This record gives sequence, C-alpha cells and structure tokens, in this order.
Amino acid sequence: MINVSVLFFGATAEAVGERQMEIDLQQPTNAREAFTEIVETFPQLKSHSLLYAVNQEYAGGDEAINDGDELAIFTAVSGG
Repeated sequence: MINVSVLFFGATAEAVGERQMEIDLQQPTNAREAFTEIVETFPQLKSHSLLYAVNQEYAGGDEAINDGDELAIFTAVSGG
C-alpha cells in the first residue's frame, strides 16, 4: 500500500465536502487507476468535467503513482 495526498479544488471540493485528504492505494498503480478509484469513492464527481494533476503536473493517465505523491482533482474551466 502507498499513501497519497488528494487535493480537491473548486466545484470538486464542494461536491466532496473536503479540500484535502489522505488515501491508501494498491501498488503499483498509475494516475488513471488512482483517479478512477477516487471517482468511484465519490460518485458525485462523475457529473463534473474533471482534470487531474500528479505532483502539480497535468496527468494524462500513464504516470506512475508513488508513496507520498500529491494528486489534484479540479473541474475544467472554459473561458470566453
């Protein structure tokens, strides 16, 4: 097991009711699997258009997740 910090921003924080939490994940895992597990834990996030970051870098899904990493979840924002 590995422990990671999950940060929620904007509407995701409102949906989850938390801004930050620690979670344990099975290892090895990648960003796609980690974020899928988080969304399954908080199904209210499924209604949002989400973006993800690992250690302050946008995540595409294949990034390895390691003990102590920081995962961030936020809503996609469109401008005009």
